Amino acid sequence: MAEATYEDVEKIIEEFPPSTKKIFEVLRSKGPMTQKDLINETSLSPRTVRHAIQRLKEKGLIIEKFYFKDARQRLYCPSKN
Repeated sequence: MAEATYEDVEKIIEEFPPSTKKIFEVLRSKGPMTQKDLINETSLSPRTVRHAIQRLKEKGLIIEKFYFKDARQRLYCPSKN
């Protein structure tokens, strides 16, 4: 699959609900964060954050990495789009 352009990413993001857009913008501006960090940063519910993360991963807009400080958590960051 060809790499998505900035315009492609913006079109995909337009289709998401506000909560998912908020999660993506926070990751884009602040860099890698755990789910717990995202909950604290956005004041969204844990369920809402989990759902947003899942949607963004399905579209290839964020990637999940191992979090060395706490193996029970994952680190989420924007993919290289």
